[in-house]
Amino acid sequence: MASFYCRWRTVLVCVCTPCISLVLLFVYATVMLCLSMNDGTTGLRPNHFVAPGTFSNQSFGPLPKTFWELRQHGDTIWNRLQLTIDRHFNLILHPNNTERGSDNDTLYESLRKQGFSEVTNLDSMRKSFDQLPQQLQEFVSHIHRRDYPTLIQPDGVCGAGAKDEREAPLLLLAIKSTEQNFKNRQAIRQTWGQARWVAGQWRKGKVGGEGEGGGYVRRVFLLGKGREEDVGVSSSDLLQIESERYGDILQWDFRDTFFNLTLKDVLFWSWFSHSCNRTLFVFKGDDDVFVNTPKMMMYLQDQLRKPQAHKTIEDFMVGDVIVGGLPNRVNQSKYFIPDSFYKGLYPLYAGGGGVVYSGLLTKRLEHMSKRVHLFPIDDVYVGMCMVRLNARVVHHPAFLTFDFPNRKEEEELCSYHTILLVHKRSPTQVVKLWASMKMTQALCWDAPLREANLNENTIKV
Repeated sequence: MASFYCRWRTVLVCVCTPCISLVLLFVYATVMLCLSMNDGTTGLRPNHFVAPGTFSNQSFGPLPKTFWELRQHGDTIWNRLQLTIDRHFNLILHPNNTERGSDNDTLYESLRKQGFSEVTNLDSMRKSFDQLPQQLQEFVSHIHRRDYPTLIQPDGVCGAGAKDEREAPLLLLAIKSTEQNFKNRQAIRQTWGQARWVAGQWRKGKVGGEGEGGGYVRRVFLLGKGREEDVGVSSSDLLQIESERYGDILQWDFRDTFFNLTLKDVLFWSWFSHSCNRTLFVFKGDDDVFVNTPKMMMYLQDQLRKPQAHKTIEDFMVGDVIVGGLPNRVNQSKYFIPDSFYKGLYPLYAGGGGVVYSGLLTKRLEHMSKRVHLFPIDDVYVGMCMVRLNARVVHHPAFLTFDFPNRKEEEELCSYHTILLVHKRSPTQVVKLWASMKMTQALCWDAPLREANLNENTIKV
């Protein structure tokens, strides 16, 4: 009897083992197939919204949870507004949405208006709106608008530049200004913002500005509409005269306030996409910065010479990176963002004093901005659009948007030859600094770009 059971046990083992192995193999193959289908990104463009956790590969960057989580931020105005657009383009909720790759301005405008109407008509949102400071209430009232007419445009197709350009412009200086800041604009025109051929590296012993590795520079100032009481005279007449003289003014018909700086970004991106097809790089900054333009040209030429530059330039942005930023909750600050308007961390972004990005990225930002609601802090908004593009800004210690870390470093003879940008400087300081750099160029011609000190955080927190 014992031998009978032993024989049957041997038979069962011999028969069942292959079956069990086949079942396990089938389960393994099914799991791997599902994973490969989830990981596949064929047919998806990187500017599509992807809910966090949908894809496990590295082709999509992590998206801020505040863009999608409703339960946690149910009564927060910006988060709710953004949610209405995200839902429309979410691949899980609408897998057959044929509008995902569309570049239809009318579609995006309709979605923004529809979401604005839905959110602002909620009782909870009206209560949150009433609690906002006056400046933020004004911002929210037109947060969905982008249709501001152009009042003044530059003479040139893509800003003021040299009339005898023999190649595509290397750099467009897009400088945010206001009507009353004529002195700032004039100082820039006379110094680092000259629209012409700019040498990339001054040669040793040459004081006439000769050099190598440069390119053509174009210039445009970005303005909204100021109040006449801020200037004391008809500012529009003065600005028109200035535009006729220099041909570098781009002005839109919206009120020029701090929170409307974001409008300058999105409207500039649109103008650039239609007017600057040949321009390789954009410097976007404030009118109170000092830029080492020759070193900037040399730095950009170096980027173009890198291996696979034609691929990396599509996402290229460099500046003074800030990561892990939090909304300012101090109501006396001009950066004040109450939690009834926005909750969550800020995305990684570059300090708004000055940043450089490629012309290709500018056009991608223009497209992505149509599906990201305006945010009152302009550099944070750029960071939001970058997250959606799965693009990452590169930190460079030569962008000093918070000034030199100490006075001793600034007082060194060649200190300004080692930077690409420093913030802030008055018009008088800009003129003096430019003259000083010209005087010391023979001594400092080979000064390398500034590197981060060990005791200095390369990424601000």
